Amino acid sequence: MLNELLPVEAFAFFLVFARIGAFLMLMPTVGEAYISPRIRLGLALAVTLVMAPAILPQIPPAPDSGIALTLLVGGEVLVGLFLGQMLRVFMSALSTAGTVIGFQTGFSNALLFNPAMSDQGALPAVFLAMMGAMMVLVTDTHHLMLIALADSYRLFVPGQPLQVGDMVEMMARKVADSFLLGIQLSAPFIVVIMMFNILLGVLARLMPQLQIFFLALPAQVLLGLGVFLVTISGIMMWFMDRLAGHLSDFIAI
Repeated sequence: MLNELLPVEAFAFFLVFARIGAFLMLMPTVGEAYISPRIRLGLALAVTLVMAPAILPQIPPAPDSGIALTLLVGGEVLVGLFLGQMLRVFMSALSTAGTVIGFQTGFSNALLFNPAMSDQGALPAVFLAMMGAMMVLVTDTHHLMLIALADSYRLFVPGQPLQVGDMVEMMARKVADSFLLGIQLSAPFIVVIMMFNILLGVLARLMPQLQIFFLALPAQVLLGLGVFLVTISGIMMWFMDRLAGHLSDFIAI
């Protein structure tokens, strides 16, 4: 009955749109909360029109029952949300690094709205998150994201049972990798500020009459800005390299 009411082309297009629309809803740079839903919807339709001809051979025929159709569409939406959330979790490494940098440099109380996390964050976290989104667009890494989305049809074949356990395990592993990457990106600040604090402790012992706190805070801020100026290019290059490696897990070579 459904095969007669739902044309084959319309069913295939709708099924492709279910995964792509869910992915673009969470995709970094495109799925941000400050972007109009109409723009995201139009972009999802445009991307579906471009990708659908290449994906149609992998689309299963329309099921005969409404329950099977609901499960099929729900599975595609779940895969799209999973892929988009994976990228968003990995991009959160920049916010983690910025938060650690804020604590180390004395900017932890300078709070701004972080559009990448949809909450308030330290000034370095907001700066790194915005720069990460800019680097994704400038380096055309968003094209790799779309290529990974297209190749995901080889990993998650429509109509096949989803390996939910493997998906949960992979998500947990990527969360750990994201936190580790955030610590790695902030490692120069941790080392430099630790050495700075050790020197302040030695100075406090040598000159007890010196007001260390009045001297330390401005020096810590200036030192943090200097380290930030020297390491910002390396931080972003390292992050973009790791992001490309993360996307390669979903790209069939």
